[in-house]
Amino acid sequence: MMNVLSVLVLLGSGTVAGVLFAVAVSTVPALAAMSPDRYVYTHTLLGRNWDPTMPLIVLGSTLLDIALAVMAPAGAARSLVIVAAVCLAGVSWVSHLRNVPINKVVHRTDPDAIPAGWQDPRPLWRRWHILRTALAMVALAANSLAVTLLS
Repeated sequence: MMNVLSVLVLLGSGTVAGVLFAVAVSTVPALAAMSPDRYVYTHTLLGRNWDPTMPLIVLGSTLLDIALAVMAPAGAARSLVIVAAVCLAGVSWVSHLRNVPINKVVHRTDPDAIPAGWQDPRPLWRRWHILRTALAMVALAANSLAVTLLS
């Protein structure tokens, strides 16, 4: 069972880290280069399929890490899996409490009627996204090290 959990935590945390990394290095710069109306329109299109897929993967991966931590023998591997679980919970926290509220404001904005004095959310959204990407990368590294120690 530990082997199965080891594969699943690597698959889950790897998917989360990979998706967030790809968004950070490709999507975020592309959105930053757009005019406000194009940004709002494109951001709304890009955001359509993230929910519930990514929250399920992030939370599912967190639960898998918790299960692996319970099963792992005491020591460095268990500690690393706990670090990974905490980091993935952090990804979820940042997503739900920081990025998602910004997304909702953007999705309510009419791209054809950007109001005067519009507060551009891209810099703030990017900062929160970089934080959750870093947390996901740490989770992947911790899981990778833990699985190596468990094998």
